[in-house]
Amino acid sequence: QVQLAESGGGLVQPGGSLRLSCTASGFTKDYYAIGWFRQAPGKKREAVSCLINKDNSTLVGNDVKGRFTMSRDSVKNTVYLQMNSLKPEDTAVYYCAAKLIYKADYDYWGQGTQVTVSS
Repeated sequence: QVQLAESGGGLVQPGGSLRLSCTASGFTKDYYAIGWFRQAPGKKREAVSCLINKDNSTLVGNDVKGRFTMSRDSVKNTVYLQMNSLKPEDTAVYYCAAKLIYKADYDYWGQGTQVTVSS
């Protein structure tokens, strides 16, 4: 059974940093990509960043470019989202998700972790 477990969310002041973790388990084959998404109250879910498994390349959304970085520890089966210079508008529930093949939709989702940026 595939599971994605996020952790690391919390309350942080504007300008602060957080590192989110997503630990994957239960995969019987390599995933194609793993990504971070977020959803703020009353807003649509949006993509934040993704990592392509075959070459470890990452893509980052324009809203967070230069502030957020995605990385992976293959030994721990964990991906990270390092978030710096956080802004109140970064407040959202952050989810990680994985897809097995090159396609638009993601197959597996974590339960989410709340990030609140407020003074």
